[in-house]
Amino acid sequence: MRAYRVEAFGTPAALQEIATPDPGPGQVRLRVMACGLNFADLLMLEGKYQERPACPFTLGMEISGVVDAHGPGVTAPAIGTRVACFTGQGGLAEYAVVTATACTPIPDAMPFDEAAAFQIAYGTSHLALDHRARLQAGETLLVMGAAGGVGLTAVEIGKRMGATVIATARGAEKLAIAKAAGADHLIDNEAPGLREALRALGGVDVVYDAVGGPAFTEALRATKPEGRLIPIGFAGGEVPQIPANILLVKNLTVIGLYWGGYLKFAPATLARSMETLFDWYRGGGLHPHVSHSLPLSRVEEALALLRSRTSTGKVVVTPHPV
Repeated sequence: MRAYRVEAFGTPAALQEIATPDPGPGQVRLRVMACGLNFADLLMLEGKYQERPACPFTLGMEISGVVDAHGPGVTAPAIGTRVACFTGQGGLAEYAVVTATACTPIPDAMPFDEAAAFQIAYGTSHLALDHRARLQAGETLLVMGAAGGVGLTAVEIGKRMGATVIATARGAEKLAIAKAAGADHLIDNEAPGLREALRALGGVDVVYDAVGGPAFTEALRATKPEGRLIPIGFAGGEVPQIPANILLVKNLTVIGLYWGGYLKFAPATLARSMETLFDWYRGGGLHPHVSHSLPLSRVEEALALLRSRTSTGKVVVTPHPV
């Protein structure tokens, strides 16, 4: 089978022909139909992500596909079941072996590309806003990087939870996508005066920041007393340094959130969140946005879209035609 392999951190990865894996005890093999890309994949290529698989490995964290074979002792999910799975690695391949219990059956009406774009982005935003920040109806939510993979889902979920949503993104096209997802107010992040613009809108109760950099400090200074700030990622390349004196004076809380960590220390919390999200999807309340869907042969182009931040929503790679 074809797989996109990392031989050593910091060296170019490449498509290779490798043996199709067989599932072991407790595992199933999936015919991979789609793999959602994440900014974390770019960090993992360089060995800068918080989790470092042993090299060589196949890149790709979240997939959707069809159960193709069972390992010894496994009976479910049944062969032929359409599932989504967070794998951490191994998704950019024609087949993947995963733990059977990590597979989540997907709704019959859910396309494979949407399923591969769903778990990390929606899961991160829901866990951050509901479980961690306790966002309340009537509060004001600022989403920074609002047209990106996780940012767009934060706009959608925040609006569903009853918040007034302020979205920042680069350029009119990206802001229009955030508006279509439910944003009430739009701010171009290339325009100066973010702090003043936020204060003119009455300030912010919750900050959801997937970008990092100086804008985080600007948002912090426009956050209302007892506000909450959630650094989700640092797509802008700069990890903000948080001035503790401002936290003290304004009674602010900075909340950490690493979605994948819940798989290890609180999987039941993650499961409840995903159940809620799939229920919302079945009811027509969530609409995953996939800006690009490319075949496995064009995986380098797909990763370049993330690296240049020219995509919106999610970029998906399809090892088998969807």
